[in-house]
Amino acid sequence: MKKRTFDIIVILLIAILLTTLNEFGLLEKSAKFMFIPILIFYYLGQYSVRKTKK
Repeated sequence: MKKRTFDIIVILLIAILLTTLNEFGLLEKSAKFMFIPILIFYYLGQYSVRKTKK
């Protein structure tokens, strides 16, 4: 998978997640836990970069 494609997919997934949480009013309650999915996607991105370098 190309890095650009992966970045676009991750941005869309985060946008969908945050929009859904905002619609249900859960964003204010769980704002302190928002860094967890961002960290997961960060490490997935690092893994993707290592795999695409080969």
